[in-house]
Amino acid sequence: MSGHGPEEIKKTVRTYLKVLGVLVVGTIITVAASYIHFESMAMTVGLALLIASVKAGFVALYFMHLIDERKIIYQLLGLTTFFFIGLMAITIWASGDKPMNTVMP
Repeated sequence: MSGHGPEEIKKTVRTYLKVLGVLVVGTIITVAASYIHFESMAMTVGLALLIASVKAGFVALYFMHLIDERKIIYQLLGLTTFFFIGLMAITIWASGDKPMNTVMP
């Protein structure tokens, strides 16, 4: 029955309240940043995406409990990277091939 005692519940509630605090502060920073004028649109979009990514990361890690699944996430990330590199290598390797019986301009 470990993990369901009063101390464990209090610890979990504290963790969720900390994440709530991060999300509230992130929202306040987002609203404050919307009033700042940046010279380039790319800087504005980049800052908005950075803040949104941090907030989404906290939601995924804590509310979706992905923080407890690090080993399998890293394994899946490694597998995805392996296949991505393989597919890019095949694409680059075949980029000079020409289809048979075609006329090139």
